[in-house]
Amino acid sequence: MQLGRVIGTAVATVKHPTFRGERLLVVQLEQIDGRDDGEPVLAFDRLGAGRGDRVLLTNDGQALQDMLGKTTPGRWSVMGLPD
Repeated sequence: MQLGRVIGTAVATVKHPTFRGERLLVVQLEQIDGRDDGEPVLAFDRLGAGRGDRVLLTNDGQALQDMLGKTTPGRWSVMGLPD
């Protein structure tokens, strides 16, 4: 699990079949002190996070496969919106 901040959304006209109808966010991962932690990542979101929101992400492949299907190439998903 890792904290991040939503910096935008992503759209694509050509995508993997398991991505259809899913919302993709561009999220900047953060270190414990709030500094950026590497490059931004794409994360699937079913909780309704918006630009500027802090999110709790997981890169647990099993959780994402349960959500999108066993063949999904996705890695990150939003699992919570911290207060």
